[in-house]
Amino acid sequence: MAQTTILGRIGQLIRANVNALVDGAEDPEKMLDQLIRDFTNNMSEAEDAVAQTVGNLRMIEDDRAEADKAAQDWGSKAAAASRKADEMRTAGNAAEADRFDDLAKIALRRQMSLEEQVRTFDTQIAQQTELVNKLKDGLAKLRVKREELVQKRDELVSRAKMAQAQTQVQQTLRNVSVMDPTSDLSRFEERIRHQEAYARGQAEVQASSLDEQFATLGSDSDELEVEARLKALKGS
Repeated sequence: MAQTTILGRIGQLIRANVNALVDGAEDPEKMLDQLIRDFTNNMSEAEDAVAQTVGNLRMIEDDRAEADKAAQDWGSKAAAASRKADEMRTAGNAAEADRFDDLAKIALRRQMSLEEQVRTFDTQIAQQTELVNKLKDGLAKLRVKREELVQKRDELVSRAKMAQAQTQVQQTLRNVSVMDPTSDLSRFEERIRHQEAYARGQAEVQASSLDEQFATLGSDSDELEVEARLKALKGS
């Protein structure tokens, strides 16, 4: 029975552990999209099944009402025939009385057959009503769970986009850190310091050279003094 098959699929979908399916999926977003499509397709089939089952139920209810009315009509005919038979018997017409009693029995048999049909219809109506209720209940649960899936998918997509944005921000910050201009300035400053030190070194070298020259001048004047004094001692 198609409705039973649909009920089975509805039950499987409702009992499905969505979190486990998503956790085990390589691409959770695609998994949720597929589940949403499955739910949507089964909801459409369930709606058709509900419509068909309700249609069948209404037909059975109509047949039941018709059979019940026919049973009542044949009951009325049986009663009318029985009264006629009593009238004929009272009038002394036994043959006609028996004929009308036979007609009453035929009507009663038709009434009983129709009453049996009514009981059969009642059983079918109860079964169809139960099936309709199950289908409607399953359809309602499918709708609720589908909405939950849509919300979960939207939440997942939003979280994925936020995570991607945060990753991009962190990557940008790392790139900024790597490209930090202060590191270049530090290297430039260090180079300048080396140049300044080199200039100071050159200045000190120049200063040392001048001191030595002046020292040489000083030593030359001392030697002249020594020569002069020596000459004086010699009296020349």
